[in-house]
Amino acid sequence: MASLGTFLLLAAFVVCSYAAGVSITGARRRSRRLIESGIGAFYLVTALMTVASAVIVNAFLTDDFTIRYVAHYSDSVQPLFYKITSYWGGLDGSIMFWVFLLSVFGSTAVYVNRERHRELIPYVVAVISIVQMFFLFLMVVHNNPFATFITNPPADGNGLNPALQSYWMVIHPPSLYTGFVGMTIPFAFGMAALITGHLDDAWLRAVRRWTMVAWLFLTFGLMLGMIWAYEELGWGGYWAWDPVENAALLPWFTATAFLHSVMVQERRSMLRVWNVTLVIVTFFLTIFGTFMTRSGVVSSVHAFGEDSKLAWMFTVFMVAIIIVSFGFVIYRLPLLRARNTLDSWASREAAFLVNNWILLFCAFFVLFATMFPTLSEAVTGERITVGPPFFNKWMLPIGLTLLFLTGIGPLLAWRKSSVRNLAQSFLWPVAACIVTLVTVASFGIRLWVSGICFALCAFVAGTVIQEFVRGANVRRGVTGTDIVTALIGLVGRNKRRYGGYIVHLGVVLIFLGFAGEGFNREEQVGLKPGQEVTVGRYTLRHDALKVAEDDQKQMVTAYISVFEGGKQ
Repeated sequence: MASLGTFLLLAAFVVCSYAAGVSITGARRRSRRLIESGIGAFYLVTALMTVASAVIVNAFLTDDFTIRYVAHYSDSVQPLFYKITSYWGGLDGSIMFWVFLLSVFGSTAVYVNRERHRELIPYVVAVISIVQMFFLFLMVVHNNPFATFITNPPADGNGLNPALQSYWMVIHPPSLYTGFVGMTIPFAFGMAALITGHLDDAWLRAVRRWTMVAWLFLTFGLMLGMIWAYEELGWGGYWAWDPVENAALLPWFTATAFLHSVMVQERRSMLRVWNVTLVIVTFFLTIFGTFMTRSGVVSSVHAFGEDSKLAWMFTVFMVAIIIVSFGFVIYRLPLLRARNTLDSWASREAAFLVNNWILLFCAFFVLFATMFPTLSEAVTGERITVGPPFFNKWMLPIGLTLLFLTGIGPLLAWRKSSVRNLAQSFLWPVAACIVTLVTVASFGIRLWVSGICFALCAFVAGTVIQEFVRGANVRRGVTGTDIVTALIGLVGRNKRRYGGYIVHLGVVLIFLGFAGEGFNREEQVGLKPGQEVTVGRYTLRHDALKVAEDDQKQMVTAYISVFEGGKQ
């Protein structure tokens, strides 16, 4: 089975090379036959990676410990559930899983758009194939998940890390990988548009949809990571600015910026260079995040270990991405000129632009702070650690500013907002903000940061509710239906706009959770069985400590009773 798996990886690399080469040749010669051949080869890569994935999963299920990767991440008594998830539990398998997901995503994107964007598809196939070739090359020469032992294989494996034996392992990593991999599709379409010179707004439609899909998976993966961290790692919270989780957050910032700024280009034909740049930077950050996780340049409980050779390979690839991508941007600058300019700072496009600046600052601030220990060690020889207090000090005001802009954007008109329009639009959201601020102050809640966060949440919620009510009333007047039917019809006819407002309500819920952090009280106390401690209005009693074990691990469980006002 190991030989079959290695052959499949080699075959996938060769077929990828063919797909990239023949697609570019077909596009240059305008040969439909060659282009179709390249697309067919591209689909074949998906088939090969599917079979290769089936082979590695079968190796885990059958306890084939002749394969080093299987022996390292599984054992004979490991539950079936975790044997399957061991596929992406280590470095080699995660790279292979990346290529598998990218092949599926890429084939789906090409199939859906093969007629709609015929002039772009050959270069889309070529770009995605080149990315696949890089990861396949890593596996073929350095991180082959099918590599076997030179000497006699062990009788049993080491087993999956107990910290990874969680149901979150089934959905968190695949969600993040899907989000990362999905960002390759917009990059491929963007590069195809730059290469061909077809830089009208048509390519944006395909890019926006795929960015949205990838963004949803990335958001879902980040949320799952917060829950898993809270349950498993004992951070005392859901986010502690762990370097690897930060790596997943970086492309989320830039993808969010793109999803907003793309509306400005579609509506006003502005920010064309900016949008292409955001697509490139988002893809680059997915590769950089993968590099951070797998090269050992950062210290994290999530990291796969240190590998200097792999780090150099990633570095060369990332430099090539920057040079080639921005080389084409510079080459196509005459075709990327904006057709309109900003008419007023009191406009929706201005709010989106400020939103973009802040999101991009967030991305590069988190990137710099995450890499600062590594950079300081390289420059001074001393590793200076940057902890959560530093991140929180800067990100709290930035986050509140973003929340404020989330409420402002929908209230402003395109091009220019009149004073009368501003007064009418801001009246109820501002009233909700002020009432909430007075209420939280009367309850003795400190204004910074929780009180202001609650007030801004009310402001954004007021904005969203106002937009729904106004739109439903207008539709009811036109159609003569009741308010509920009008509201359903409104959302049905304007899914993108009102779907975005629903996402904004989700953002409000997230910030309400952040505001609740202001009420947290944390103490570290050592308790023996029978002892108790009071924290705030709660009393915690250590009842017992029990030790259990299975064939894989020993588990120590503390049983704690919590009392409030003498009642359990």
